[in-house]
Amino acid sequence: MKIHDFNERLKNAILIADGAMGSMLHEAVGPQRCFDELNATEPEAVFRVHQEYIEAGAQIIETNTFGANRFKLGPLGLGDEVQRLNSRGVKIAREARESAAREVLIAGSIGPLGLGVQARHPDDKEILDVFYEQALALEERGVDFYILETFSYIEEIVLAVDAIRSFSGLPIVAQLTYSEEGTTHGDIRPTDAARQLKNKNVQVIGANCTLGPQALLPILQELAAVDDIRISAMPNAGFPKREGDRIVYPKSSPEYFALFAREAAALGVRLLGGCCGTTPAHIHAMAEAVKSLRPAKTHAASPVVETAAKPAPISQREPESQFWKKLKKKEFAVCVEIDPPKGLSLDRIFEQVDKVMASREVDAIDINSGAMARVGMDALVVAGALEARGVETVPHLTTRDQNIIGLQAALLGAWTVGGVRNILAITGDPPSVGDYPEASGVYEVDSVGLVKVLNRLNQGTDWAGKTLGGATNFAIGVALNPMADDLDNEIARFRAKVEAGAHFAMTQPLFDPQHWHAFLKKLGGKPPIPILIGVWPLNSYKQALRLNNEVPGIIIPEPLLKSLERAGANARDCGFAVARDMLAWARTELAGAYLIPPFKRYEEILEIL
Repeated sequence: MKIHDFNERLKNAILIADGAMGSMLHEAVGPQRCFDELNATEPEAVFRVHQEYIEAGAQIIETNTFGANRFKLGPLGLGDEVQRLNSRGVKIAREARESAAREVLIAGSIGPLGLGVQARHPDDKEILDVFYEQALALEERGVDFYILETFSYIEEIVLAVDAIRSFSGLPIVAQLTYSEEGTTHGDIRPTDAARQLKNKNVQVIGANCTLGPQALLPILQELAAVDDIRISAMPNAGFPKREGDRIVYPKSSPEYFALFAREAAALGVRLLGGCCGTTPAHIHAMAEAVKSLRPAKTHAASPVVETAAKPAPISQREPESQFWKKLKKKEFAVCVEIDPPKGLSLDRIFEQVDKVMASREVDAIDINSGAMARVGMDALVVAGALEARGVETVPHLTTRDQNIIGLQAALLGAWTVGGVRNILAITGDPPSVGDYPEASGVYEVDSVGLVKVLNRLNQGTDWAGKTLGGATNFAIGVALNPMADDLDNEIARFRAKVEAGAHFAMTQPLFDPQHWHAFLKKLGGKPPIPILIGVWPLNSYKQALRLNNEVPGIIIPEPLLKSLERAGANARDCGFAVARDMLAWARTELAGAYLIPPFKRYEEILEIL
């Protein structure tokens, strides 16, 4: 379809698109790992959904290809199926159109890549290539136009438009999703988003998903205030809830959607449809409601929407923790690592930490978080208890156990209530190694993503761009493994962590300075942030043998293993001597060290100090 023809259709008519595809397919065939795959495995189910929407009055049906891009299909082992799944999606939609009694347009559905705060955030060139591949597959099979929907990032939808426009002259509908506060990711208002998209040769700009009909109206009012754009709207049925393993949407009445359709038409909306939870009944109600209506002129009925001025962004600051200040002054810093208790009592922790801190040789206590995926008291809670006793802490925070919402909630509480000022961001051991091998790890983000989240909190906003009414000021630490099997990847991740906002790093335990020197050579020079080396006093040859063979990231040199074996009953003395030597060496070349007490006997650390 030519852009001119598409624009002419929208000039004096309100076009009705279809509603939800995923929730309808869920009802028909049950839970799926990927609804796009049904184009190949259950084509009849997809066909029937299209057919039901056409019979309900939809003039536009969207292909079942929302997530059919390489970035989303790849982790499912379907990365090479992009062409096939998109082609099949268009083929099924065309068959549904051919069985219709009237003309129906086919929109090629393209959704976001689901980038979020993942560490492997592709560069713009890769994003363009991913969208290009999907869009080309859709156009080759005969879509009439494209619909980009449910995008949270304005930067990403602009790249999607650019990818399409690099080869296609088909019309584009571009839709972002907004929060109840009327902003999309990065605190972008609808008017700001529309102005960015307006000059990108986009034919319709709109909003879909997240919000129900009434909550979407203020967004549409803001869009209507922008001159010379056509608007689309596709609300959810409302806020969903979880029932068992299902996400269930409220039973919004068709009459409720008919009311919305009339109000949206009065605002100048030219393209109406539904998103999650909507059904053919909702689409039929909207089609009937606007059948005799003509779209109002854009923003003729739209009041000026006043928006609060955005607070000035908080500039980057030096972290305020004493631990960081010592590192910044290039004074050697020492931490002692502890494990949270497995039970309810903190008494032994308090007792042992008091003894260690009384030596006046230790600057902070770093606290493991679910090491080996075993249950223990939360590291942030333990840190808060120690901070209340005047002990500075560096709690570890793993991304294994919480999604991005929970991680941010925990960090805000740790800062405000717990007094925590340092965080070590780690990905965490997989559940399969611990006491709950059947449990699922969350891993919505990894350690690089967590650093990005911490950095954003330090600037006074959450990850979605919502202001906090203040800002944290964490010193952000990261893990570093100089003995990684894939050192190129480890260095790339280390650089990504630094770029994301890391202030310092803590290495895996090392037992030979040459291992560090070899890493520096591979790195190509001095690290960009202060490094604390891990020092682990070995107790026996058997312990060293197990660590060397069974624990990832720990390599004990063969000469040390032989020395411990020869030492026999005196192996502990040998192991502690090596630890003292490593600590003395670290004082000459590194920013600090953290010491790992043998078998949780924290008082024995004093022998090293």
